Amino acid sequence: MSLAVVYSRASLGTSAPLVTVEVHLSNGLPSFSIVGLGETAVKESRDRVRSALKNSGFDFPTRRITVGLAPADFRNAGVVLICQ
Repeated sequence: MSLAVVYSRASLGTSAPLVTVEVHLSNGLPSFSIVGLGETAVKESRDRVRSALKNSGFDFPTRRITVGLAPADFRNAGVVLICQ
């Protein structure tokens, strides 16, 4: 079991609220899920994250990956959190 926590900022107009990103790797069937975004943003973001890791020279782990974004009330602006 591995857990990494990163603090970032969202770009929402003139404010930049704090966003906590937690990534948990665990044993089990390989899967990749993102918690804290709307369904459409999650679907698009999974492919972007996988592509960014591979193009940066990292191996994408074949484990169960769960990414949590907090606070989760940025649902309407979820794509902004991933793209920047």
